[in-house]
Amino acid sequence: MQRRSLIRGAGAGLAASLAGPGLLRAQAATTLRFTPQQDVVTLDPVTTTAYATRNHGYMVFDTLYGMDSTYTATPQMVEGHRIEDDGKRWTLTLRDGLLFHDGERVLARDCVASIRRWARRDPFGETLMAATDELSAPDDRTILFRLKQPFPLLPIALGKASVPVCAMMPERLANTDPFRQVTELIGSGPFRFKADERVPGSLLVYTKFDRYVPRRDGPGGWTSGPKVVHFERVEWHVMPDPATATNALVAGEADWQEYAYHDLLPQMRRARGVTVRVLDPSGFVGMVRVNHLQPPFDNPAIRRALWGAIDQTACMQALVGPEETSLYRVPLGFFGPGTPMASEAGLDPLRGPRDYAKAQADLRAAGYRGETVLFMIPSTSQPNLAMGTVVADQLKRAGMNVEIYSVEFNAMLQRRNRKGPVSEGGWSAFMTNWAGTDWLNPAGHIALRGNGEAGYAGWATMPRIEALRDAWFRAPDLAAQQAICRDIQLEAMREVPYYPTGQYLQPTAYRSNIAGVQEGFATFWNVRRG
Repeated sequence: MQRRSLIRGAGAGLAASLAGPGLLRAQAATTLRFTPQQDVVTLDPVTTTAYATRNHGYMVFDTLYGMDSTYTATPQMVEGHRIEDDGKRWTLTLRDGLLFHDGERVLARDCVASIRRWARRDPFGETLMAATDELSAPDDRTILFRLKQPFPLLPIALGKASVPVCAMMPERLANTDPFRQVTELIGSGPFRFKADERVPGSLLVYTKFDRYVPRRDGPGGWTSGPKVVHFERVEWHVMPDPATATNALVAGEADWQEYAYHDLLPQMRRARGVTVRVLDPSGFVGMVRVNHLQPPFDNPAIRRALWGAIDQTACMQALVGPEETSLYRVPLGFFGPGTPMASEAGLDPLRGPRDYAKAQADLRAAGYRGETVLFMIPSTSQPNLAMGTVVADQLKRAGMNVEIYSVEFNAMLQRRNRKGPVSEGGWSAFMTNWAGTDWLNPAGHIALRGNGEAGYAGWATMPRIEALRDAWFRAPDLAAQQAICRDIQLEAMREVPYYPTGQYLQPTAYRSNIAGVQEGFATFWNVRRG
């Protein structure tokens, strides 16, 4: 923990002790101490795909729709909607009593501006706006979509829990360039962000928004249903390493640790007063993204030749341990296992033992000539570090000239945006992970886009996948959508936008006197001290 954090904590403890044990107990009862998996570097949930920012965003901002545990959209800020004109006219009505943290009413024009800003950063939103003739606010509580063609996925587009978040903010903030962060964090969510108490790299603080009006109904879980706040204050304490975080939880100095790291699970399971639980059955999915603009991965034959080198089981066992077989799933394709669009189509190259002699011969035949492969691994992400170390070894055993660039996660993201060759500060591949919800379907699956330099870093150009994605939106039913996703996966195995490395389940851990922790990612409404 940083020195200033220790000073702050010591000062707070001294003040509390002078005030007496009664005040200390009262403060503990009304404050939740949470350990996030990493610091929140970017505070604007529209401008990043970082999960720490998404979780922070749902504290401060609300969304028009939520998503429940069946991945279904449910009304959140909206009272409901009306569909007319054969599915081409949607009228959304805001709930009464919605307020921003500055006391201003939430108006439909705020929401229209917020949707437009988010849609410029989100593939699902971009597709929705391409299908929209008119998005307007006829009055203070009405949002109108007039569409070019039916778009039945409109509610889940606005309410998906995957990144980036379609956060509702005041019009004056929503008019900010979507490629720049907003200057204030004014939302209408259940918590206020205390910017004056933020200590970068150490502490974030949220306080209950007393004028927040929760929904009265709807299924609970994930981001749907009533959001009732029981804590006056939630503190996010960023820890320097997993061991420190785990020790703080076991000692009762923290209430909730976002990630119960796999190598420390035995310690947590043995600890008295600690509950270990998997909240999200879609888990996390690993991915080695390759640069389609630069050698050697600009050659599709080389990309395909490497399928024989990728050992997903080894990646998963390095992360969760060989004994924890219930916490990972392989083979992983291009949609999360157990979700509606997942299939086994085309995954045979990922099955069975690896033959590295054959992989070397396949690479030479494909045209690999020893080019440097600069492989970026985020050193501050324990899952990515574990998987990336294994993948680097697999690439070397396949005969690649691998240079490992291990660096803090946000520094890696800065280099990731460079499109030039390795010799000019570029890159060849990077290790990352995604929430399983981000791989639910082609709509929000950023890494499966084939729109070239306009797309996600790696800049894959895959016209057939783009055409299949367009067809998926027009599919008449679930069976048709699933058939298209099987074709997308077959094409992805041929084009290789990236290499999946397996799906793993990520437990969380909290003190056993904490109740109301919901399924999904870490959300803080309905959580109380039992």
